Amino acid sequence: MENFIVSTDRDRLDVQMIHQFLSERSYWAKGRSLETVRRSITNSLCFGVYDASGKQLGFARVATDYAIFGWLMDVFILEDYRDKGLGKLLIKEVTKHPALKNLKRIGLGTADAHGLYRQYGFTELSKPQNMMELL
Repeated sequence: MENFIVSTDRDRLDVQMIHQFLSERSYWAKGRSLETVRRSITNSLCFGVYDASGKQLGFARVATDYAIFGWLMDVFILEDYRDKGLGKLLIKEVTKHPALKNLKRIGLGTADAHGLYRQYGFTELSKPQNMMELL
């Protein structure tokens, strides 16, 4: 993994690539506008995965109050770079980030990556009956 780096430097983010992936190729954000992606980046702690040349290969963001709760969202690695351990690298860096280490809870939603997240301590909801949502 020495040829890859995870950074929270917002200036390094390739917003066009992030928007294109989310709005066209993700199952959870199809059709999301560029303005919405920009606003979500502005209001979140963002993580980019980069190769040695500085090309962004992946992304994740956490919406948080930095005190009690965070919600991990929009996690992806570009298709051509999957199966190289980059998803693991990204989630490891998210979960050990100093601004998030003392949160009481970090939540997330996933349809297909339960195994990845379990490796970093995520579990199914302890009390799903206590959770609600407004759609």
